[in-house]
Amino acid sequence: YAFGRTGQRTRLTEGRARTVGGRKARNEWSVLLRDHHPGYITWPEFEDNQKLLLENAHMKKNCARKSARGGRALLTGLMRCGHCGRMMRVFYGMGKGNAHRYQCRGDDAHVGSGLCIGIGGVRVDRAVAHEILDAVSERAVEAAILAAEQAERTRQDVIAAVRRELEQARYETSLAERRYELVDPAKRHVARELEARWNDALERAAQIERRLEELSSSLAASPPIDRNRLLQLAHDLPAAWNAAADMRSKQRLLHIVIQEIVCNLDDATNEAVLLIHWTGGRHSEVRVARVRSGRYPADGAPSAVKALRAMAGHWPDRELAVALNRMRCQTGDGHTWTTVRVREMRERLGLPQYVADPARPQTVTLMKTAEHFG
Repeated sequence: YAFGRTGQRTRLTEGRARTVGGRKARNEWSVLLRDHHPGYITWPEFEDNQKLLLENAHMKKNCARKSARGGRALLTGLMRCGHCGRMMRVFYGMGKGNAHRYQCRGDDAHVGSGLCIGIGGVRVDRAVAHEILDAVSERAVEAAILAAEQAERTRQDVIAAVRRELEQARYETSLAERRYELVDPAKRHVARELEARWNDALERAAQIERRLEELSSSLAASPPIDRNRLLQLAHDLPAAWNAAADMRSKQRLLHIVIQEIVCNLDDATNEAVLLIHWTGGRHSEVRVARVRSGRYPADGAPSAVKALRAMAGHWPDRELAVALNRMRCQTGDGHTWTTVRVREMRERLGLPQYVADPARPQTVTLMKTAEHFG
């Protein structure tokens, strides 16, 4: 039974107070009585269904992580923007390519403030996959087995302590019972007080018994640990991961062991900083080098004169200007190259002009060669 799931609030709009209604969060409801009526499903099943529906609603405006939907991106639904807190979307490139990109749009869709941050997905996926394989390595599995054995011993110690507490509660119950039986019936006030103490002792003993049953059932429900099987799985997982072609299976595995990944950009080192939140509550940081724009670094770019002497006569002036700009070559004034500037520099150096000769073997660019051979 629930009451008070909606409410009204007042806000200022253009200098005027306006009252609007809306749904409240569950912790703000006025009344919430769970299991008040017999339901078709249990309350935990209802919460699991609501969580599943929220993860499958990819187009809703919320900050919850999303489910895996296949595709080439490994971290679909797990990447969160470290600047604004929104979930990052996946954008794919050309249909023939394998490149994809994780991009946060920010408030661009609503107020046109521009995109937030973005990072290429190939290197990020490779780095996270390496972290997954390290997490299930033999040493990690051995540490997990030791931690599980220690947790089991702790649960057994707790059960032993609860059993001793139950023995003490039963002794106090029998003592209260004997005191009640020995009291004089004529002393009704004393008998009433002893009866209340006896009832309290019985209730406390019943509570301890229920607690002991819950602990024993949880300990019995935990499966036994097969050390050899887990170590063999850790040894075979890297080969199985690299050989698997189903991306959806990999995505589901990541959604089991990873809660979310917060992405930030470090401009000083030109790296993407990934903060991985594991399901068990631990966190790890991974740094991924970003791809530098341009083919040549600033300190390794060839000189424009040297490049023109090597390419003049083989390509038109327009193609030469494009090539010089890609190699980060600049003019003496620090400007980019255009067709006019290339022609002036070529004439000043006395370099030949490109002439299309049908008898000469035709040359094609690297992009056209790749398109031709698929």
